[in-house]
Amino acid sequence: MKKVVSRVLLAALVVSLASFAFAGDMTEGSWTGWVTDTGCGAKGANANHAKCAAKCVKEKGAKYALYTTADKQVWVLSNQEEAAKMAGQEVTIKGKADKEKMSIEVASMEPAAKK
Repeated sequence: MKKVVSRVLLAALVVSLASFAFAGDMTEGSWTGWVTDTGCGAKGANANHAKCAAKCVKEKGAKYALYTTADKQVWVLSNQEEAAKMAGQEVTIKGKADKEKMSIEVASMEPAAKK
């Protein structure tokens, strides 16, 4: 009986340690790019895209996203309400990125500094 209990405890320990390893896949940082939608992605990375992004989100089930011009990636944004207000704008976002899910947990979002 002791062997069974110790094996169960060992298995539980291994599973809990593995879950911490996968949870550590978040990268904290700052990203600059255009607020677009997942349907249009890079094509929506411009100031004229706000109305189209809103339509795609409302009618086609797309999500607001950040298109980063530096690495040409599309990241789904966690704060969809704030992203809706910034659609069609170049912004700087601070938060945590999940590279596996291609999403950013937004801590702050503000207009990008003018170049």
